[in-house]
Amino acid sequence: MIVSAQIKPNSKKGPLVERQDDGTLVVFVRAPAVEGKANKAAIEVLAKHYGVSKSRVELVSGHTSRHKRFEVSE
Repeated sequence: MIVSAQIKPNSKKGPLVERQDDGTLVVFVRAPAVEGKANKAAIEVLAKHYGVSKSRVELVSGHTSRHKRFEVSE
């Protein structure tokens, strides 16, 4: 399953996942957007949200963007 998500790094609100009306997810993470730390944190949060291991969540596109696409395999 492909998931579109907007990442909010350095968030005081996180770690948290919220669903928007259009179906995209907003992922709040405390990690900064430096050296891929926010990407790793987003993978961990999404894995917990979907109840799968971290190895089942892969960042497909948007490595340097706040708008990302992840593939979550069951």
